[in-house]
Amino acid sequence: MTAALSGIRVLDLTNVLAGPFCAYQLALLGAEVIKVEVPESGDLARQLGADPELNKRKMGASFLAQNGGKKSLTLNLKSAAGKEVLFRLVKSADVLVENFRPGVMDRLGLGYEVLKEINPQLVYCAISGFGQQGPMRHAPAYDQIVQGMSGVMSITGDNESAPLRVGYPVADTIGGITAAFAVASALVRQAKTGEGEFIDVSMLDSTIVTMGWVVSNYLIAGKEPVPMGNENFTAAPSGTFRTGNGLLNIAANKQEQFEALVAAIGRPELATDERFAEREARKRNRKALKVEVDAGLATKSAEEWETILAKLGVPAGRVLTVPQVLQHPQILERDLLAKFEDVPGVGRDLSLVRAGFKMAGGNPDIATPPPVLGEHTDALLAELGYDAAQVAELHEQKVV
Repeated sequence: MTAALSGIRVLDLTNVLAGPFCAYQLALLGAEVIKVEVPESGDLARQLGADPELNKRKMGASFLAQNGGKKSLTLNLKSAAGKEVLFRLVKSADVLVENFRPGVMDRLGLGYEVLKEINPQLVYCAISGFGQQGPMRHAPAYDQIVQGMSGVMSITGDNESAPLRVGYPVADTIGGITAAFAVASALVRQAKTGEGEFIDVSMLDSTIVTMGWVVSNYLIAGKEPVPMGNENFTAAPSGTFRTGNGLLNIAANKQEQFEALVAAIGRPELATDERFAEREARKRNRKALKVEVDAGLATKSAEEWETILAKLGVPAGRVLTVPQVLQHPQILERDLLAKFEDVPGVGRDLSLVRAGFKMAGGNPDIATPPPVLGEHTDALLAELGYDAAQVAELHEQKVV
C-alpha cells in the first residue's frame, strides 16, 4: 500500500516540540522528512528528557518522541556554503517547516520570499508562539507561556488549585498538529494547481481555537468560564467519582444515561428526586448528586463499574496512569506503539507512539528510528551533487 504522503519531501528546520511534532505527523504519513540541524548540538530536544545518559548522547527522550522516520542533516545556515546547500534542498522539496521567531529566517536571507523564487510550489510553514503579526510577534514563547495567556490555565484545576498548568505541553502539541493539518491542506491545493503557500501558525491562536465550547460560552452566552476541577460544566453527573476501589470517570450526559446509572447503583429514586430529575436541576445540585453517586459506587471497584456501566450504555472509564494505559488491551489491540530493536545512539530497544488514526489504504507508521545527529548528512549531500572532495571541505569548514 502507498502511504498518503509518499513522495513528498519535507525540510524540517524546527526545534524542541511544536515544529518537530508537525513534521513527525507528516513522516508518519510517509513523507520523506529531512531534519536540518545545527552542527554539533542539533535540536535542543536531543538534550531533554528523563534519562540523563541519553541526554548526554544527544538522543534525549524528548527528541526520540517525535523524530522517528526522519533523516538528519547538519547544516550551518549562517554560512554562505550552508545557505547554498539549503537552496539546493529547497529546489527538491515540497514543504519547509520552521519555528524560529518571526523575522529570523528573513535576516538569514532564507525567508519565504527568497525561497519561493527558487521553488514557486514550496509550501512554507512558519510556526511561532504568537504568529507573524501583532504586538507580541517577536516575543519568545514556550508552552507554559501560551498556556497561561490562552486562558487554559485559568480553567484548569479547581477553586483551590487554579490557575494550573495542563500536565503535558498541550499548546506546543496543538500548534504542531494544527500546522500539520494546514500543510496537508496546502499540499492538496499544490497538487491541483501547482501553487505554493505561506502558512502562519500561531500557538496562541491554535490553542484558543481548541477551547471552542469554553470560548463560545463567553462570546455567545456571556458566561465567563471558571475552574471546575474534574466536573464537566455541560452536565451532571459528569466527572470523577469514588468507588469501592479506585476512581471512575462517568459522563451520564443524557437523561436515559442518568436513569440507567442511578438504577445500576441501587438508587432509582434519584431519577425522580426534584433536585435531580432534569438536566438543569442536576447541574445546579451537582455537589449533592455527587455525594449520592459516590455512596452508590462504594459497593464495587472502578474496574467492575466500568464494565457494568458500559453494558448499560453509560460512558464510564477508570482513571489510569500512563504505564497502565500503555498496557491496556485496547491500546495493545490498536497497535499504537512502534517498536525498534537496539536503536543506534540509544543502545537499547525503543517504543514510539504512532498516529491516533488508521487508514484503510495504509496506516500511518514509522519507517525508521530517530536519527543520530547528522546521520544522513553525507548521503544527502551526495544526492544534491556534491562530490567526495566537496563534502570533505564542507566538514572541514564546519558547514555541516
